[in-house]
Amino acid sequence: MSRTSPRGASAPVRSRVGVVVAVVVLLVLLVLLARSVGGLGGLGELLGSGQGSTQQAPAGTAAAALERLPVKGKAPKTGYSREQFGQAWHDVDANGCDTRDDVLARDMTDVVFSRDDPCQVASGVLVDPYTPKEIRFQRGPRSSEVQIDHLVALSDAWQTGAQQWSADEREQFANDPLNLLAVDGPLNSAKGDGDAATWLPPNKGFRCQYVARQIAVKTKYGAWVTQAEHDAMSDVLDTCPDQRLPRDDGGVGPQPAPSGAAPSGAPSGEPSGAATSTAPYASCSAAKAAGATPLHSGDPGWNPRLDRDGDGVACA
Repeated sequence: MSRTSPRGASAPVRSRVGVVVAVVVLLVLLVLLARSVGGLGGLGELLGSGQGSTQQAPAGTAAAALERLPVKGKAPKTGYSREQFGQAWHDVDANGCDTRDDVLARDMTDVVFSRDDPCQVASGVLVDPYTPKEIRFQRGPRSSEVQIDHLVALSDAWQTGAQQWSADEREQFANDPLNLLAVDGPLNSAKGDGDAATWLPPNKGFRCQYVARQIAVKTKYGAWVTQAEHDAMSDVLDTCPDQRLPRDDGGVGPQPAPSGAAPSGAPSGEPSGAATSTAPYASCSAAKAAGATPLHSGDPGWNPRLDRDGDGVACA
């Protein structure tokens, strides 16, 4: 008859003791960890951090504003037409100039106005924020090389809330300078009515400002975003968590000269060689002389050419 050796009999006991010791050590480590993160609540947050929780965005940032936008699916496009947004380039700020010329004068440098129309931009230089490249605008057969982009496209707005707006609200939206930007024409055509989930500027250095402008517009008018759009915007803003919303200047465009008179500083019958007071500043020296520094994206006189590091602030 065989006998179990004392050594063999003690193996299960040693195994159970080892498990107990491991559990005790684990509990001690958890207690120490809980103390280091501020109690059991902090430990719970730490353990749950990998399960979809996100850090709250700083107040006043585009990321914080994005989190306040409703997230819904798009409504049907049924009933949409350009006419639903009123007269194209209507002079909603009552300065006597149409919105297209207001935006061209705001976004370009070396602006020259038509000798026959103190509002009409005859030529200028655009540093396109989407590429970025320099485009020399000349009114005429090649005018479409520079187009005015609705950052939040009219069709997208129609499907994310605009169907419930009044006709006046839709016309204001379509002509709001906050939602308008002079850009490369062919690229604007390629964008179509895409939102941030389907189209972003090729110039990655401008994407934070681009998305922030879209968020500001949707916040102003109470439009919503789709989940895919929200996620695309969030991905962009993860690269610039301190990106602020642009200022809304209320849509005041340049004031034209009196009818029949030459623009200030230009001889009678000759085109003006400079924009009015809200046209982009040609240099930081000019902006400082006007007491307008620092310039922020969206400010009257803003010129993206002066923003060398692409952070939305120039001449600081």
